[in-house]
Amino acid sequence: MLFAVFLSVGGSARVRAEPLRIGYSDYPGYVAWQVAIDKNWFREAGLDVAFQWFDYGASLDAFAAGRLDAIAAAAGDVLTIGATGRKSAIILQSDYSNGNDMIIATADVHDLKDLKGRKVAVEKGLVDDFMLDYALKGVGLSENDVTLVNIKTNEAPQVLASGGVDAVSVWQPTAGQVLRLAVGAHPVFTSRAAPGLLCDVIAVGPESLAAHRAQWLDIMRIWERVVRYINDPATQDDALRIMSARVGVDVATYRKLLDGTRLMTLADNRRSFVDSHDIMSLYESTRLADAFNVREGVYKTPQPVSKYLDGGLLSALKE
Repeated sequence: MLFAVFLSVGGSARVRAEPLRIGYSDYPGYVAWQVAIDKNWFREAGLDVAFQWFDYGASLDAFAAGRLDAIAAAAGDVLTIGATGRKSAIILQSDYSNGNDMIIATADVHDLKDLKGRKVAVEKGLVDDFMLDYALKGVGLSENDVTLVNIKTNEAPQVLASGGVDAVSVWQPTAGQVLRLAVGAHPVFTSRAAPGLLCDVIAVGPESLAAHRAQWLDIMRIWERVVRYINDPATQDDALRIMSARVGVDVATYRKLLDGTRLMTLADNRRSFVDSHDIMSLYESTRLADAFNVREGVYKTPQPVSKYLDGGLLSALKE
């Protein structure tokens, strides 16, 4: 999908040779931007913006190749892109997973400790492998205490239902498919138990941020408007209609996905951009993701997390 906006403001044209290109994909914290697109809020603000719709992995590739100015992505994946080529500046935390990511087990597994010595399926190196590692450590185990089975995330429903493994670590909407297909399956851990751990962000190429700072400030103001529109009971139904239509599901289903996502206001961001050892700090959750990526061989050299996090626009918006 390509959505371009061109407008004159105050009678004078404000047009770039190319729009700001932002890649987004199918996750509530990313699909939320569709509200602003459908409501023409970028046009109202005089912004020249193109939102391009991708499968998630393809969006990472497009940003890494320099075909996008910015990307909506998991913070850990932004580090991976930086470690293997293109650096970026994280200017906004759009959301964190608040239940959408789950470790789902068969009926005879009662809690995380019961997974010791069992088979657990996960797509190695991705965000729910990171969550699995974190959750196991919380009960005194590690991934060495289980037998990991590497799968594609979309294979999880069939893998658990077939009896080939004892648990899967997956995100929505696949998690919901697992629960429907595998009889007796139930969550033994969800991201709601680790708020702030699994973060989604907007990462911008430094050259675009430097050249178009005013436009990025306006885009962040629009994000605030999006979050308020989605969270307001008076307008939430309309927001859900827009978001569910973008991904082709019914509103009731999408409401559940939204319930598992904590959208972040600018005030929330000012707190998360404070460096601390609390996982609600974007610094800490991103450091944990970096350590996991190195440990799992996603890349070899630890990334300088503080150099990726740029709270300058947040500070400017506060003034």
